[in-house]
Amino acid sequence: MVGCGDVGQRAASVLHPRTRLLALTSSAERVASLRAQGITPLLGNLDAPATLQRLAGIATRVLHLAPPPSEGWADPRTQALVRALRRRSHPASLVYASTSGVYGDCEGDWVDETRASHPDTPRARRRVFAERSVRFLGRSAGIRTSILRIPGIYAPDREGGTPRARLLKGTPVLQEQDDVYTNHIHADDLARACVLAVWRARPQRVYNINDDTRLKMGDYFDLAADLYQLPRPPRVAREGARAQLPVMLLSFMGESRRMVNTRMKKELGLRLRFATVAQGLMERPAP
Repeated sequence: MVGCGDVGQRAASVLHPRTRLLALTSSAERVASLRAQGITPLLGNLDAPATLQRLAGIATRVLHLAPPPSEGWADPRTQALVRALRRRSHPASLVYASTSGVYGDCEGDWVDETRASHPDTPRARRRVFAERSVRFLGRSAGIRTSILRIPGIYAPDREGGTPRARLLKGTPVLQEQDDVYTNHIHADDLARACVLAVWRARPQRVYNINDDTRLKMGDYFDLAADLYQLPRPPRVAREGARAQLPVMLLSFMGESRRMVNTRMKKELGLRLRFATVAQGLMERPAP
């Protein structure tokens, strides 16, 4: 496992104890906590390629959850990982957790995995760079690589994993005529999708990993407010939002798409525990 944060640890809990787990960490302080979870820590840093030599030939399957740097147009971290994995016997599979942001703004269209990437932000361009690095590794080294395109991750037990804090601040959302479709996945379902992909994903395949919710962003926050018995957020026009909201949040409000998850269900065989955000925000699994 490369990147063993919240989702990585959830995936580890699904895999343990049936699988021997190793996790790359750049923090010596995390060694004890990883061991306590039944994970063998490997000290190394994706920003220091020389520290990754131990990764060569050590794992039969790789789950890559580490994000790119926060600046630039490339992802040297994924490049460094790919180069390390090429040095000796190759893993049978590599799963890379990307973002649905690589599709860019689709103006509310339904989006499946055959749609070409069209990143509109530097953050998404870095992800496209990483995807291409992973795909090249798969084609050139004969590794079964797969890409998971992931939207907004949420879970009540995840730090910042619900809209509650934003609702308490009264942060506005867009008025109906300006609003955008948004997509979601519960962190537990994402972890299960990652595990299934490691064994079941088809070679050089892309998968949308999202639940069945079909809501615009404002309606999502209205739903959350009603569930938490909090005031619904104020609605503003897009021009007003530009004056009130940070650039990062505005970037999410500039992209609208409805992601199709058929391939995830049929090929990976994922049965969503939290098929909608209404179930997930209140932790009510599907029957």
